Amino acid sequence: MTTTITETYGVDPTPTPLALLLLGREADPNSERGVECPGDLPAASDPDLVERARAAKAALGDRVFILGHHYQRDEVIEFADVTGDSFKLARDAAARPEAEYIVFCGVHFMAESADILTTEAQQVILPDLAAGCSMADMATAEQVAECWDVLTDAGIADVTVPVSYMNSSADIKAFTGKHGGTICTSSNAQRALEWAYEQGQKVLFLPDQHLGRNTAVREMGLSLDDCVLYNPHKPNGGLTVEELRNAKMILWRGHCSVHGRFSLDSVNDVRARIPGVNVLVHPECRHEVVAAADLVGSTEYIIKALDAAEPGSKWAIGTELNLVRRLAKAHPDKEVVFLDRAVCFCSTMNRIDLPHLVWALESLVEGRVPNVISVDPETEKYAKAALDRMLALP
Repeated sequence: MTTTITETYGVDPTPTPLALLLLGREADPNSERGVECPGDLPAASDPDLVERARAAKAALGDRVFILGHHYQRDEVIEFADVTGDSFKLARDAAARPEAEYIVFCGVHFMAESADILTTEAQQVILPDLAAGCSMADMATAEQVAECWDVLTDAGIADVTVPVSYMNSSADIKAFTGKHGGTICTSSNAQRALEWAYEQGQKVLFLPDQHLGRNTAVREMGLSLDDCVLYNPHKPNGGLTVEELRNAKMILWRGHCSVHGRFSLDSVNDVRARIPGVNVLVHPECRHEVVAAADLVGSTEYIIKALDAAEPGSKWAIGTELNLVRRLAKAHPDKEVVFLDRAVCFCSTMNRIDLPHLVWALESLVEGRVPNVISVDPETEKYAKAALDRMLALP
């Protein structure tokens, strides 16, 4: 029996004037800049690679520990020793000091965090160095230092506490640590902000504006007027001194290229198509999407919500496509669909494919250590200070 993509994933491939239904062949004028669907996943890898991956992993034994982020494709997840979000995986790596090699199937900032938290005797490997993160790249060390100068000139730097999302570079984590701030995940952002407001009067939230805004307004009781958006590409961030002084939450102009494309139209459309559907979205989505959803939570929250859901319930999930497809497959007793009609995945996360993983593992078997991710000692010192503050949060 042949099933269609519509039946399997709730995605209607019929083109419409505005949606990215042809997998990147059209543009969506309503998307944020940098938000796009570059195309479908490549075809499944050569079956011979599966046997080669098994053989290489077996040859390495306990010397290698493979981490697989939830957004990885199935052929990579199959070989992961543990799966999880970025911070869980970094902590899992730190809990395995006997492993000489940590192969991180994720993106660059995740591998940096693992290097910061593991021992000097361990080496962290990213199978493809091109696996970056568009959100993390939206805040550079130079831009953030300039922003701090702007806050200093406005006379508010000494009452501003930086809080950086885990989805940031080691340089940004180090800046945060050096200036007395903390790191947060999508699970503990509220606790991190509560701590920050105990230390100062304002928060500089990096680099995801949506997680910062959604947490401040939904969880902390702040208003949208309490939040201002700092644009690193404009003089003084595009803000006046008065705006900076009046703000309680200074949001960096960054976003996730996958979660940022979900719109209020996506929510309204799925509710019209699937009566009784539960809309569950990640807090990296835009504020209007989060406000219209039934449930909002981190990747781990989304997974647990589906596990606990009643058989026969209907769910539209606003997060990365690989995870949504995996959830749909794991819960055949429930209707699970992708929130948007467009099939959109994280293109940088998907650069880690089975050929790259096999190459990395076979290189290790042959005595070569490829693509080592190493954070310099000074950056590591301050980044770890920020991470330690997060770990100490109640």
